[in-house]
Amino acid sequence: MNLAKKLDDIRDASSKRIPEEKLTVMHRRTDELRNSGIMDHVIKPGDQLPPFALPNQNSEIVNSADLLSSGAVVLTVFRGHW
Repeated sequence: MNLAKKLDDIRDASSKRIPEEKLTVMHRRTDELRNSGIMDHVIKPGDQLPPFALPNQNSEIVNSADLLSSGAVVLTVFRGHW
C-alpha cells in the first residue's frame, strides 16, 4: 500500500468517527487557511532547511549537520499529545 492510499484510508476512517458539524468546521477553517496565502510561505518538498538542532524522542539533541554528514535526511513532525 502506498502513502497516498494510507492517507486516504485515514481520512475515510476519521470522517466516520468525527461528528459532521465538527468536520464542517474543520474543512471550513482549512479552506480559510489555504485562501489566506499561508501556503505560499510553507516549506515544500525539496526545499533546503536552515541548520537546526532539535530534541529526539529520547530528549537527546540531534544536529542536522551531523545527520547530513551521513546522507540525505527525511524530517517528520509528529504533533503528539498537547
